[in-house]
Amino acid sequence: MTAYKICTPGMITKPRTDILAKQGAFTFHYGSTDPEIRTLTSWLLTNSTNRKHLAKLIPKLWKRHGREDLKLVGLLLANLSSEDLGENPWITLIHLFNDSEPLETILEIAEEMNRSENKIPDDEWLIAMAEQSSLWHQIALLFISIREQGAGDLEHLITTAPSGGELFEKIRKRLLTSNNSNAA
Repeated sequence: MTAYKICTPGMITKPRTDILAKQGAFTFHYGSTDPEIRTLTSWLLTNSTNRKHLAKLIPKLWKRHGREDLKLVGLLLANLSSEDLGENPWITLIHLFNDSEPLETILEIAEEMNRSENKIPDDEWLIAMAEQSSLWHQIALLFISIREQGAGDLEHLITTAPSGGELFEKIRKRLLTSNNSNAA
């Protein structure tokens, strides 16, 4: 009976907060905030005696696929070296992908990595990536959207990417528009 009394209010509260959030009446934050995740990551990186052990956490965190787990993956990929990971951080990232991934998460991780010393790979790498699968083609487009130099000579890669949701198509349109205005 005690377990029922303890668990029931929490089980009732979550659906109600979901309904309120969807109606736009209130905003809620579940779990850890970004500053807390950054503090945790900093602590892990500072106190780890072997960063290769941290690299081994990345696939396990990705498999859990929680918001905090994915945020931590992005921060680790941004701060671990190729030596720590055993390969280029971008290779590590793309090999984590399942059949579909949340666009916002991929953008957030890629932006975090690009802000670090792990800049978005070159055109040749992005073209090779896009040739592997439809998902990787779409994600290559997202990576292009984050680069400082923009689309450059990759307009064909952008126009031939498989269709995506509303946000994906806005990103594609913005890339094509900015590339055309830069060419003019």
